[in-house]
Amino acid sequence: TKEIAAHDEDIVVWTGDKKAATKVRTIEKADYETIHKDYSESIDALERAIAVLKKQAYDRKQVSLTQVASLRHMRLIPTEAKKAIEAFLMQDPAEGLAVSAPEADGYEFQSQGVIDMLQKLFDKFVGERTDLEKEEMSSQHAFEMLVQDLRAQVDQATKDSAEKTETKAKKLEAKASSEANLQDTSDMKAADEKYLSDLTATCEKKASDFASRQQLRAEEIAAITKAIEIISSGAVAGSAEKHLPAFLQPRGTALAMLRADTEGGAR
Repeated sequence: TKEIAAHDEDIVVWTGDKKAATKVRTIEKADYETIHKDYSESIDALERAIAVLKKQAYDRKQVSLTQVASLRHMRLIPTEAKKAIEAFLMQDPAEGLAVSAPEADGYEFQSQGVIDMLQKLFDKFVGERTDLEKEEMSSQHAFEMLVQDLRAQVDQATKDSAEKTETKAKKLEAKASSEANLQDTSDMKAADEKYLSDLTATCEKKASDFASRQQLRAEEIAAITKAIEIISSGAVAGSAEKHLPAFLQPRGTALAMLRADTEGGAR
């Protein structure tokens, strides 16, 4: 019973752990997708902005800096980078042809500096996104292994609990059957003892009756023997006709008369 209760408790704990791990993984997955989306959008915007700035070096009039300006609203773009972009956008590239050569060179130098800055951010974000993806894969794998292990433990505990429950039921059934058999045996023993007691009493009565009959026969034989002796003696030879018909009467009556005559002769 204690083992079954322990298995049931383990099942509850491991099932709870699995639910908790699944909940945490769901939150982690949602966070990952949000951050991954930010990185992907920032990388795409940086890539487009770099392409625009590089094209501007050849034809300023045909280039729109909208892509560059959009970087100011990206969550992952550092504050310093946003300030540099803002300063760069404060200049009017449309007037680039009217400025002096030193001013034009300064603008181009600043443009190249922005390009270099954006390129570094691009490379940095690509690397961080790659690391994020690897971390997500590792977390997902760890989660799957944990769930697999918990599921295996729950399945094994469930199996063990079921087996022990079945064993317990069989033991209880065997105990009940044994108790029933014991009761049957007790009842049978009581019946046998009563039968033996009755049989013994019957046998004793029959033995007593047999002894009584044997005693009676012995007495009858003795009486007959005595009668024969009397008849055979000369003293009563003349009275044979008197006594002989008596022996033809029923044995009990003849013996009674014989005993009476014998007693009279003795007197």
